[in-house]
Amino acid sequence: MNLDKSRKRIAKKVKAGFKGYPQVNIIYQGKTQDIADEVIIEFVLDEGTEPQQQSFKSKVDVREDEVIQTTLVKIIDRADAKTVTEASRLIAANT
Repeated sequence: MNLDKSRKRIAKKVKAGFKGYPQVNIIYQGKTQDIADEVIIEFVLDEGTEPQQQSFKSKVDVREDEVIQTTLVKIIDRADAKTVTEASRLIAANT
């Protein structure tokens, strides 16, 4: 699956809002505002349950990494996620 198609599928799920459980949370992290070098994907089976987490790191921006974005789509599909959220925790480096 190409990068644009993966990003559009994720964005469509995020835009749909809360539809129930299972829920997948995608959290992008990075040391600067420009590059997210890690993505954490959380799977929440039901309200009040502990999330299961998996993370992926890259030397380039994970939001622009076709393999990682395609993997996220596959995880969402296989989990049959009803709700998908997306957040960024990008921290600018102090200089």
